[in-house]
Amino acid sequence: MSVSRNIIKNPKLLPGGGATELTVSATLKQKSATIEGIEKWPYEAAAIAFEVIPRTLAQNCGVNVIRTMTALQGKHANGENAWTGIDGNTGAIADMKESKIWDAYNVKAQTFKTAIEAACMLLRIDDIVSGIKKKQAPGAGPTKPTIETEGDADNEQILPD
Repeated sequence: MSVSRNIIKNPKLLPGGGATELTVSATLKQKSATIEGIEKWPYEAAAIAFEVIPRTLAQNCGVNVIRTMTALQGKHANGENAWTGIDGNTGAIADMKESKIWDAYNVKAQTFKTAIEAACMLLRIDDIVSGIKKKQAPGAGPTKPTIETEGDADNEQILPD
């Protein structure tokens, strides 16, 4: 019922079978190749993360995951085969347009947004937690945590001996 509602509210479809995720992954890999240094790492990490959906689909189909993913990545690497994905019924690599395997745009867009928001939140929390240091004498009671500034982050120990 919800799928029907989503399609009626916004009648946009994307290729299923992990084809959309593989296309996004290939695009992020291409973008990371144009960036130097550590700034390319988030692109590469996100590209790998987007491959989880087709990899899981291949595992659930009982096919050789490594061989299937290698073949799919090769088809998506040049950006020309955005319709290629995994047929969940047979486990075969197929053209999603010909197989009529679709995903609702609304669902896919919300999934991507939620995943990115969760990753950003975790990075912010990690940044905050790693920036907190305890300044107290051994045996003293708890003190209010303080946030490190850029100047004292390299010169002082975070935890007392």
